[in-house]
Amino acid sequence: MSDHQDRLQQCFSLVFPEISTNEIRNASVASIPDWDSIANINLLCLIEEEFEIEIAAPDLENLTSFPLILKYLESPRPERVGVR
Repeated sequence: MSDHQDRLQQCFSLVFPEISTNEIRNASVASIPDWDSIANINLLCLIEEEFEIEIAAPDLENLTSFPLILKYLESPRPERVGVR
């Protein structure tokens, strides 16, 4: 498991403590009933803090699952560089 994956999994565990480790890897808005707008804000804020990034506004609506968020974090994006 990659460092990004481990750290992202920790973020998901904090927001969704009832979800098992195996479920987290496939988690999505569709599969987690508690993933509402408040949970989404909490999750994305945790991710920004953990990875010391600022997620670009146009990207927010696309980050709707663990795999998509992981792909975003592992992709080279100049707009993500050194924010906080």
